[in-house]
Amino acid sequence: MTASGTSSARRLDGQTRLLLLVNGLFIGASLLSGTFLGIYIWKASHDYVLLGWFTLLSHVFMALTFWLGGFRAKRGRSGTLLRTGIAVSSAFYGIVLLLGGMAKHYVWLLGMVQGVGIGLFWLGFNVIYFEVTDAGTRDRFNGYAGVTGSLVGMIAPWTSGYLISHTAGEIGYRYIFMASLGIFATGVLVSLLLRNRKPEGKYDWALPGRILRQPDNPWRQVTAALVAQGLRESVFAVLIGLLVFIQTGSEMKLGNYSLITQLVAFGAFYATGKWLKPKWRRIGMLIGSIMMAVVILPFFLGVNFTTLLIFGIGVALFIPLFTVPMTSSVFDLIGTREESVRQRVEYIVTRELALNAGRICGMIIFIVTLSISREPGVINWMMLLVGCAPIASWYFMRKRLAPQQGQ
Repeated sequence: MTASGTSSARRLDGQTRLLLLVNGLFIGASLLSGTFLGIYIWKASHDYVLLGWFTLLSHVFMALTFWLGGFRAKRGRSGTLLRTGIAVSSAFYGIVLLLGGMAKHYVWLLGMVQGVGIGLFWLGFNVIYFEVTDAGTRDRFNGYAGVTGSLVGMIAPWTSGYLISHTAGEIGYRYIFMASLGIFATGVLVSLLLRNRKPEGKYDWALPGRILRQPDNPWRQVTAALVAQGLRESVFAVLIGLLVFIQTGSEMKLGNYSLITQLVAFGAFYATGKWLKPKWRRIGMLIGSIMMAVVILPFFLGVNFTTLLIFGIGVALFIPLFTVPMTSSVFDLIGTREESVRQRVEYIVTRELALNAGRICGMIIFIVTLSISREPGVINWMMLLVGCAPIASWYFMRKRLAPQQGQ
């Protein structure tokens, strides 16, 4: 990895393909059960706010895990962190299986364990991702990662919905939680083939706070953009699947919804990864962020399966234009100087702390709003507010997205 982070190579090598496979297995196991975990908790409690507290705790412990786990990553343990994250995520679904219908009483425990597992996995993943990609391959990698995520996003939720709908009581949920355990175990075995380099120097615990106090540091703008990105992610990740289930009363229809929207996302991510060039990042991200807000407007005509499907297809079409430039540009910034390459762990931790700060803020907005009112109009305005956050991300990132000489 050079300071410039440039490369003429466009093909992904064996390590990047292996990382894509591990990514696919982790996302597949998570979606197989995670798509319906919120439904499982909601059916037991019928409480939006309880589900919000579970998600909030998950994000808080995810952020703490990133910051504390950075010390181990700095010592060359990225692969170990990734595998431990998969193992803890596996343990999370094991706990859900043991608790069964009592899970609603232990959302604090479930939120903590899920946050730790996800935090460990993505910290290890992102450090390895930075090391095996460069500015010439990141857009393609992120596009293929989106394709992989969309592919498993089509198969996993539909399979889960089918099993749950065609079995009695909670048996279907237990089947999918057990299947997730098996996929996570496979992910651990595959991840043993990943290599990682030992970073240089000691872990700088205070770097995230220090760079935000430097007036001319580009990370101040990047951090603001990441917070805005996280703000939207948390609310919509919780709310949309739950709304589909409430409107249809069927896990199978939620699986069908995921199948349709992820099929669209599959094509959109493939096209973005194949044809979006760095010089088009700024206009692409602007279009994507605006359209992700526009597709919320049909909800003001009424929240039903049709408007939810319009929203889901619209987001699937345009979210690659937002996430691919956003992710690639942030990691390109880490690779611009030798010093930041040496401190890649700290900068990756900074990125994740910013994202989780946004997710925490999003969940606080969700909990406060739903505690005050559950009227459809109020929820729609909340969704529109947080749904416009990607436009703020583009505003803060617009200078970094500007075409550079030679692109």
